[in-house]
Amino acid sequence: MNEDIYSIDKPRVRDAFGRAAHTYDASAILQKLVREEMLSRLDLVKIRPKVVLDAGCGTGATTIALQKRFRSAQVVSLDFALGMVQKTRQTILGDSLITRLKNSLGVSKDALICADIEALPLTDNLAGLVWSNLAVQWCNDLDAAFEEFHRVLQPEGLLMFSTFGPDTLKELRAAAAEATQSTSVSRFIDMHDIGDALVRAGFTAPALDVERFTLTYDDVKKVMTDLKNIGAHNATEGRARGLKGRGFLQKLAHAYEQFRENDKLPATFEVVYGHAWKVAPKANLDNGFSPITFRPRTK
Repeated sequence: MNEDIYSIDKPRVRDAFGRAAHTYDASAILQKLVREEMLSRLDLVKIRPKVVLDAGCGTGATTIALQKRFRSAQVVSLDFALGMVQKTRQTILGDSLITRLKNSLGVSKDALICADIEALPLTDNLAGLVWSNLAVQWCNDLDAAFEEFHRVLQPEGLLMFSTFGPDTLKELRAAAAEATQSTSVSRFIDMHDIGDALVRAGFTAPALDVERFTLTYDDVKKVMTDLKNIGAHNATEGRARGLKGRGFLQKLAHAYEQFRENDKLPATFEVVYGHAWKVAPKANLDNGFSPITFRPRTK
């Protein structure tokens, strides 16, 4: 059985997320939980960025939260799926406070960008904060993504991100492997490898920790529906193209039953949180920056 990490089919995944723009929010329970956790951690640092990059903005909920937190900053919303960028624009226009804030800042349509994290169409030293919630797992070259984040950050700028770890969807991966006799669920990068990539990109004082969430479902169909509604179902199918048939779904459902507990099927998500600075703080007393140590938690 092939245990290699799959290369993401970017056009395929981009199309999936674009189509999911209008169903995403109703199913993105985990994404909301992680966003709120990241925002609470942001309370622990003292920064006043003039420009914030929301890298992987999705439907715009984080853009709204960041703009309300940093009212004098220009928040740039970026996603590689055009449908998500369009949905973010609708979200912004639907929030009167955010519209007033952006109008007062003179923010143009250039603050909504459809582009790939691995090749940001932004100038060097632009942002004081780069934020990315559950997006970098869709990169084929994590080094390139972190190098781009480092490039667009200003000196003493902060990168704060979350991504999925290798235990994510472990039940679905095992069931799919049993059903197909091959690996058909995407694998994600280990926290320690992520830390190494941050260092290679030039970041200082990287800190990472892991939190595990378990969502429960009545049946496999609902698991797959949720993944489809957030645009992630292509990733669960790996590189294979023949996993949509009724025969496979029946085998998958049968194999998944081994994990049923308390009349529910679990779906585990391993979330890796990380933050790092572009340069080392000179002194906590004169710049307000201090490295944060997060304690790992499980759910």
